[in-house]
Amino acid sequence: METLIPIINRLQEVFLTVGAEIIQLPQIVVVGSQSSGKSSVLESLVGCDFLPRGSGIVTRRPLVLQLVNVPPLEERRKQEHGIKAEEWGTFLHRKNQIFTDFSEIRKEIEEETERTTNSKGISPEPIHLKIYSPNVLNLTLVDLPGITKVPVGDQPEDIETQVQEMILSFISNPNSLILCVSPANSDLATSDALKLAREVDPDGRRTLLVVSKLDLMDAGTDALEVLLGRVIPVRLGIIGVVNRSQHDLNTQKTVADACRDEQAFLQRHYPSLASRCGSRYLARTLSRLLMHHIRDCLPELKTRVTVLSAQYQARLSSYGEPVEDHSATLLQIVTKFATDYCNTIEGTARHIQTSELCGGARICYIFHETFGRTLQSIDPLGGLTELDILTAIRNATGPRPALFVPEVSFELLVKRQIKRLEEPSLRCVELVHEELQRIIQHCSSYSTQELLRFPKLHDSIVEVVTSLLRKRLPITNEMVHNLVAIELAYINTKHPDFTDAAQVSASVNSQQTESLDGKRWKNEKLPSEDKGSVPGFGSPSKAVNLLDTAVPISRKLSAREQRDCEVIQRLIKSYFLIVRKNIQDSVPKTVMHFLVNFVKERLQSELVGQLYKQPLLQELLIESQDTAQQRTEVSHMLEALKKANNIISEIRETHLW
Repeated sequence: METLIPIINRLQEVFLTVGAEIIQLPQIVVVGSQSSGKSSVLESLVGCDFLPRGSGIVTRRPLVLQLVNVPPLEERRKQEHGIKAEEWGTFLHRKNQIFTDFSEIRKEIEEETERTTNSKGISPEPIHLKIYSPNVLNLTLVDLPGITKVPVGDQPEDIETQVQEMILSFISNPNSLILCVSPANSDLATSDALKLAREVDPDGRRTLLVVSKLDLMDAGTDALEVLLGRVIPVRLGIIGVVNRSQHDLNTQKTVADACRDEQAFLQRHYPSLASRCGSRYLARTLSRLLMHHIRDCLPELKTRVTVLSAQYQARLSSYGEPVEDHSATLLQIVTKFATDYCNTIEGTARHIQTSELCGGARICYIFHETFGRTLQSIDPLGGLTELDILTAIRNATGPRPALFVPEVSFELLVKRQIKRLEEPSLRCVELVHEELQRIIQHCSSYSTQELLRFPKLHDSIVEVVTSLLRKRLPITNEMVHNLVAIELAYINTKHPDFTDAAQVSASVNSQQTESLDGKRWKNEKLPSEDKGSVPGFGSPSKAVNLLDTAVPISRKLSAREQRDCEVIQRLIKSYFLIVRKNIQDSVPKTVMHFLVNFVKERLQSELVGQLYKQPLLQELLIESQDTAQQRTEVSHMLEALKKANNIISEIRETHLW
C-alpha cells in the first residue's frame, strides 16, 4: 500500500501538464492562522529549513509539496546512477534544475511568488515542489496562506475574503484531508482553521488537528484536555507538537535537534501521550491516513477517469480530423448542407425542433393558416358603399338613362375588389422567403456541426443561398402579381360557378319590366340641392365629381336604385368568392414552384458551382482558431486521461490491503 502515494503524485503531474484540475486527487491540505506554526510543522516533516520566513503573510501562493522517500546516498552509489546528493528538490516550473541546497529552494519559492503576486497580494496559482530524501515518508501536502483578519501595509482591503475563498476552494475537495494547525496558547473555540474545516466537513471525517507551540503555554496550564479530545473532538485525532522558537531559528538550530528536544519535552510534560505526539508521529500518521484515504478514493477515481475519457473522446470526434483532402471535404460539407436544407423543408431532418414550427411545417402554416385566414377575412364588399355602386352604374350609362343594370359597372367594381387580394398574396411570398432564410441558420446550428469548424465556408454558403433566394424573390412576386392581373384581365361571367349571374339578371329584369312606367320616369325628379342632393347631380351651374366628394351627403335611394345596388352587390360577392378561391389555391402552388422547389432543386448545384473552385479551397477550409485550439486542448486532455488510466491500472488488488 506504500506505493499508493507515489501513484497519486504521478497522477498529479500528469494532469498538471495539461493545466487542468478536472480530477480531484487525494491530498492533505494544511490550514491555519497566520503565525500558527504551519511552516515549522511542515519543515519538521521534511527535516530541513526550506520555507520563507518573515512577518505578515509569507505564504502567498499555494505550495503543493510532494515528499518522496528515496534510499540513502550510500545505497544509490552502489547502483552507479542517480543524483549524487543525500536529499534534493525540484520545481515543476524548473523541470531541468535540481536544487541540493535548501536555502536555494527557499529563494526560488520567494522569487516565484513575487513573479505572479503584486506586493503583499495572494495568487491561487500553485507552486509545485517535490523533495526527495531518505528521511521523509511519502506524502502530498498543500500549504496555503495563513488566515488573516486585518490587512497590513500594502495588503488589499479584502485580503481576509481572498484567503478564505482560496482555502475553501482546496478543502471543498471531498478527496482532500484537512490538517488544521492551531496554537496551544490560544482558545480552540476561536480557531479560524477549525471553523473553515467545519463548513466543508461538519462530521469531521476528513479533519486532523495539530496543536502547535505546546511549550509556550502559560505556567501552570497544559493542553492535556485538548489533546485527549475532551474540548473539541476531532474524528481523525489530535496531535501535539513543539515548534522551533524564533531564538532557535536565529541560532540555526537544526530540525533533528529540535525533534530530540521535542521528545524530551513531551516525556516531561505529557508522558502518557508522548508516544502519540510529536513531529515524527505526525509524519507517520499523515502517511497512514493518506494511504488509507487514497485506497478508499481509488474506485471512484478510476470510474471518474473512465467517464471523462469517454466524454473527451466524444468531444474530440465532434471537432473532426484536420483537413487533408480539401476537395473531398468541401464537397462532403456542401452536399450535407444541401441535404439537410431540403430535409428540413420536407420534414425529414434529424434535428426536429419541438419549441416552434420550422421549415416545411412553417411554410404549410403560412399557406393554410396565415394566408388562408387573411383571405377569408377580406369582405367581398369591403370599402364599397351603395353610393359608390350607384355612381358607377350612372357613370356606365352615360347621358342615357338605363333600362337595365350595365355590365360595365359590375366589371369596374369587381376589379376594384379583386385588386385587394394582391397585397396579402405578396405578403405570403415574403413570409415564405423569410422562412427559407431561417432554415439556413437552422441547418448551420443543428444539422451541420462540421460546418462550424470553417467560418469562411459557412459565411460563403450562407451568402450563396441568400443570393439564390434573393434572385428568386422578384420572379415569384411577379408571378403572383400576374395571377391577380390574369383575374383582372378577363371577368368571366360565364364561369361555371358564377350561377348567380343568370338568376339575378332574370329576376331583376322581370321586376323591372313589370314596374316600368313611363309616367313614373317622367315625373321622377332629380333631388334638389336644398333637399340633400348628391353633389354632381344638382344644378347645372355647380358641376362636382361624385368620386371626389370626401363625405357624400346621404339621401334615401329610390326603389329602382336600391334594386340596382343589390344586384351589383350580389354579383360582386359571388364573383369575388370565385376569384378568392382561385387565388387561395394558386398562390401557394406558385410559391412552391417558382421559389421553394426551385431552390431545393438548384441548391446543391449552385453551391458547388460557386464554391468548388481550386483557388478558393484552401481559403474556405481554414479552421477557426477556437476549433483548432479546442481540438488541441481536448487531445492533450484525452492523452492525460489515458496516461492516468494506465497509472491506475498498475495498482493491483493486493496493493490496496
